[in-house]
Amino acid sequence: MQKRPNKRRPTMLDVAKLAGVSQTTVSFVINRVAAVGISDETKERVWDAVRQLDYRPNAVAQGLRTKRTNIIGFLTDEVASTPFAVHMIEGAQAAAWSVGKILMIVNTAGDQSIKQAGVEMMLERQVDAIIYASMYHREVHPPPNIYEVPAVLLDCFVGDRSLPSVVAEEIQGGRVATEVLLRRGSHRVGFLSLDHPNEQAATGRREGYRQALAAYGRGLDESLIRFGDSTASSGYRYTRELMEMDEPPTAIFCGTDRMAMGAYDALRDLSYAIPADVAIVGFDNQDVIAAYLRPPLSTMELPHYKMGEWAVRYLIDHADSLDMVPPVQQLITCPFIERASA
Repeated sequence: MQKRPNKRRPTMLDVAKLAGVSQTTVSFVINRVAAVGISDETKERVWDAVRQLDYRPNAVAQGLRTKRTNIIGFLTDEVASTPFAVHMIEGAQAAAWSVGKILMIVNTAGDQSIKQAGVEMMLERQVDAIIYASMYHREVHPPPNIYEVPAVLLDCFVGDRSLPSVVAEEIQGGRVATEVLLRRGSHRVGFLSLDHPNEQAATGRREGYRQALAAYGRGLDESLIRFGDSTASSGYRYTRELMEMDEPPTAIFCGTDRMAMGAYDALRDLSYAIPADVAIVGFDNQDVIAAYLRPPLSTMELPHYKMGEWAVRYLIDHADSLDMVPPVQQLITCPFIERASA
């Protein structure tokens, strides 16, 4: 039966009267205070009264007592509006919820003034900590007021490494992607690289490509590398360039799944079969692309969910000691998602 909106909310005193105990006992039970000698039978009576009355503790009052609001601020540049990075928020939210905390999410759209105001708003609401997330792996410049509470950077880092961060292991990802193609017997592996010289996603994946070639005794052939803007159109253009060489590649590592999508179209137009003639591996594991290409795209997964989860757990585990430990720079491995293109 639906409650009337103006019905008086039950209080802790109401719970104490129904359970036949003191308000102090109710407080100890609800807040799970250990080592106060309350019997299991008494605890059960209190919880029964809580359920009967549909009592909800006052979170604001609890925060004043414990100096904890159980709210973690989550400040993003564009993550909240990008479909393939939403897993960051899902991972963070799951980790927070598992310990009774919630996220306060502010999407700044990359506006520095909104970032400053967003952090200030979170501080005014006394969040326990802040996660600052970027849409892609790069150096960032968060507002100075972020240092006023425990903070972790997600998919980004600051130049002086003064804040803990968690990012994808881009070099490992690039190396594994290239090794997959080399192991299948491809003697010439092309690479569609991201054309962002200062982004870790670009430089890391390129370094991984180089390391894999060296490990297999293959020299780096610059003619097999093209630099694109991560879009399908650049993937199409540069795949055609590679395949029109006198000695075209027998496999292509694409720096993003969107570039791989363009590579598929180029190879189809040129009458090459995937993977029989040319094997393809992408990067991102963008669900709306990788699983629906034909054949389905083998790709490296950006571990967004695990990064979000790690950021929250790190803040919780170091809630009272973050300023006493060196700011860790955590790397999360990129798993290979095998489908049918390599």
